[in-house]
Amino acid sequence: MDAFAQLPDLADRTLGGAAVAANDEFFAAKENLILPHPPVARAEFGHRGKEYDGWETRRRRSPGSDWAIVRLGVPGIVAGVVVDTAHFTGNYPPRASVDGAAVEGQPSVAELEKADWQPLLPLSELAGDTANAFAVDSARRVTHVRLSIHPDGGVARLRVHGTAVPDPRILDAGPLDLAALENGGRVTAVSDEFYGRPAQLLAPGRARSMGEGWETRRRRGPGNDWVEVALACEGVVTLAELDTSYFLGNAPATASVTGWGPDGEVVVLPRSRLQPDTRHRFVLDGGRPVERVRLDVLPDGGMARLRLWGRPTPAGRAALGRRWFGALPDVQQLEVLRSVGVPPEPAGRLVGRPLPDALPPEVARLVDGREA
Repeated sequence: MDAFAQLPDLADRTLGGAAVAANDEFFAAKENLILPHPPVARAEFGHRGKEYDGWETRRRRSPGSDWAIVRLGVPGIVAGVVVDTAHFTGNYPPRASVDGAAVEGQPSVAELEKADWQPLLPLSELAGDTANAFAVDSARRVTHVRLSIHPDGGVARLRVHGTAVPDPRILDAGPLDLAALENGGRVTAVSDEFYGRPAQLLAPGRARSMGEGWETRRRRGPGNDWVEVALACEGVVTLAELDTSYFLGNAPATASVTGWGPDGEVVVLPRSRLQPDTRHRFVLDGGRPVERVRLDVLPDGGMARLRLWGRPTPAGRAALGRRWFGALPDVQQLEVLRSVGVPPEPAGRLVGRPLPDALPPEVARLVDGREA
């Protein structure tokens, strides 16, 4: 096994990779290139010919080559690629090349076509029905790769192994998803849930299909669709993640997030352009705190996940901690207090009743997240 194959596949669909464009996919769809499971042999025939578990273009009758662009789920430095032609025998491309580009934000296909593409793998010979593996010598961080096949044919899978290089601006934004179901976020109202439950927006992990997100019916009149969410606690949102993964022809054109908190209404995310099948991440200025939000999708459509990363305010953290402690059974309250060094007698005075405002230092750190 090549050493680079032990590194993660940065293009993996389960990490958020997506095949965003191809010049031709007459016989088989480009999205198959990054499916996480190994390619399988298929025996059935469809209207356009034999079905293949991969990407396949028509027979080229003019000069040139075919191509597909893949957005990496995790940007990084590429150490090697695998151009897998499994089950393609008389219809595989004899040669292929791979280029990389680094693009800010969530570019459209037209913007990607103008990107500064740099070679990762020069034009190289391929074998049919083979996992063709190639080491890559590069030190550049890339966000997208372009597979070119010369002149045409079929490729089952494209693997892009490398080292993740995350954007530090995103890492600095804050570690807590204030909207997550597992953290206490919940949907409180919605305009339409014809195709998918809005609670799935806040579910853990990444959606595995369009059916695991929220989708509205097609809007035929004025207005737009929306969903309201009560956050885990009052907090300051520093990173909004609007994920349209698997929504290709039915993603919203734009979206915004409005919040409400102790200072009234707050624009968390102004109306912003969205792309289909994309994990959008917006770094925010972390202004006024909010405790509930409304996601507006314009005019309609579907979304896989909503994440609102940030930090609780002191009041929000205290409310969260006190709500948690107050919901514990008496025995567990005693165990928790004992774990932070509270003696049995003072612990007994705190169990089974509302907590006072003034707490011993160790209890204040535990429950309120602060020094007494």
